Amino acid sequence: MRMKHENRVLLLATIGPAPAVLAALVLLWTGEFSVRTQLTLTLMIGLFWWGSLVALHQRVVFPLRTLSNMLAALREGDFSLRARGARPDDALGEVNIEVNALGTVLREQRLGAVEAAALLRRVMSEIDVAVLAFDHHHKLRLVNQRAERLLGRSVDDLVGSDAQHLGLAACLDGEVPRLVEAPFPGTTGRWELRRGTFLERGLQQHLLVLSDLTRTLREEERQAWQRLVHVLRHEVNNSLAPIHSLAGSLAGLMARRPRPGDWEEDLREGLGVVAQRSESLNRFMAAYARLTRLPKPKPRPLRVEEWVRRVAALEVRAPVRVDAGPDVVIGADADQLDQLLINIVGNAADATTPGGGTVTIGWTTDARERLELWVDDEGPGISNPANLFVPFYTTKPNGSGIGLVLSRQIAEAHGGSLELENRSGGGCRALLRLPVA
Repeated sequence: MRMKHENRVLLLATIGPAPAVLAALVLLWTGEFSVRTQLTLTLMIGLFWWGSLVALHQRVVFPLRTLSNMLAALREGDFSLRARGARPDDALGEVNIEVNALGTVLREQRLGAVEAAALLRRVMSEIDVAVLAFDHHHKLRLVNQRAERLLGRSVDDLVGSDAQHLGLAACLDGEVPRLVEAPFPGTTGRWELRRGTFLERGLQQHLLVLSDLTRTLREEERQAWQRLVHVLRHEVNNSLAPIHSLAGSLAGLMARRPRPGDWEEDLREGLGVVAQRSESLNRFMAAYARLTRLPKPKPRPLRVEEWVRRVAALEVRAPVRVDAGPDVVIGADADQLDQLLINIVGNAADATTPGGGTVTIGWTTDARERLELWVDDEGPGISNPANLFVPFYTTKPNGSGIGLVLSRQIAEAHGGSLELENRSGGGCRALLRLPVA
């Protein structure tokens, strides 16, 4: 059986002075002293020896037990205790100083954790976003007030429920972020789904965030309809106003008696203007129909370098330089991407031609394994970036205003994006991002 620490200290304290004590007793009892003196001194030596051992035992055991109680209190979350005798000029005092400092640090950390948890609970309860956390068994472990209203049940009824039973099993799989339309007991609408993972006690947990987009999408739809109606009214009025005016003028001309000598020439010119404006209106409506009836892409393997060089060879208004990037293959509808790149390169050529510059096309792949293709021009840059993707907005005399809008629709239909920005050295850059097959 292993001896206790305090007993080992006591044993060492007993053995240490033992030779001196034994020598003193031998001299005492072999010397010419009275029996009374011998007994008295022997008793005094024994009591002093025993008292010293007891005091030493207390000096060893009491500080250790004090430190043990201090550490136990810290382990259980009681940071109010402090050890006495914390002095920097004493070995035990230095230990007490460090234990007291540890208690102060842990108390401040717990206070910060409590405040952070209170802030998190406050934020969770106030945000208009449903937040739910599931464990690795797909059991609900955390839910905020918005999620309670969404599911139509209290937190006590929800915690521990299975995701399948709650109708959220599909939300734990699939790509994110994504838009979902799902009826919930508390409400219905369109939701943006985001998902993440975190660790709790070494086990993976799943975090679901559902944002109600119904109001936002309705507002965006309303604004889109307002912009569309404004454009349609503007374009239709541009054609109908002169047609209406000419129709009235020609009706008055035909009603005059006698007619003027050049009435036939005026009639031909008026009818020509009516035909011209009608054809313009017809082209506008055809462009609108094309914009709203983009077919679903039919993806097939497409080698980026072949695609870029094929489109670059079609541009004759300005020289096009191809800075070849890595050999990348994407899954895409080649016809639609041809139209997209033709529109972008055509815009770059229109901007570059007056100054006699060059259009540059290059590409690479980013850290997320997406294709990044850019088209740089040497033109004056973008003067009004807010209207770049507004349908039928154009700064070209003969432009239709749908090229960039159609190009962005094609990019987004392929799971990518299209952005335009001014370059620091002058000119504009069109940046196309597409997923790599």
